[in-house]
Amino acid sequence: MKRMTILKNVILIGMPGCGKSTVGVVLAKAMGYRFLDSDLVIQEKDGRLLSEIIDEEGLDGFNRIENEINSDIQAKKTVIATGGSVIYGREAMEHLRSIGTVVYIRLPYESIEQRLGNLHNRGVSIKEGQTLKELYEERVPLYEKYADIIVDEDGRNISETALYIKEKAEQYFGDGNNDR
Repeated sequence: MKRMTILKNVILIGMPGCGKSTVGVVLAKAMGYRFLDSDLVIQEKDGRLLSEIIDEEGLDGFNRIENEINSDIQAKKTVIATGGSVIYGREAMEHLRSIGTVVYIRLPYESIEQRLGNLHNRGVSIKEGQTLKELYEERVPLYEKYADIIVDEDGRNISETALYIKEKAEQYFGDGNNDR
């Protein structure tokens, strides 16, 4: 059953360092949308930095908090850049898919590795002893599972990626999928 209200949010998912926030700001400007960074919403609502939440609550606690807060995001005509671990929260992903189109910004592992600095300072949700490569291999199937649109960023600059996502999202909205 279609809802009367057309929300048409664009939700960006992908590995840390793939450019969700940077591309998201440019995309929001290009589409005339608002921009929301869900990691900043988590920090604001929880009152701690992501790295502090992970240190104090552990990964399971962080994932629970992230899932709860992302499940409650209300937005219209907004580009939402999520944290890389959002895909571990089934309720959050179901909610985000219900309010918009999910776009996976895909980047090869080698590019992610080059872009990322200190994983702890970035608040990356990674298990003790897990390598970045193992984390990448664990997450890619989940990103692909939840994505309505997959965009390869490799070989594109920020503006090109944003305009490509805009074009793909508008096509998606125009294909009768505009009840999300």
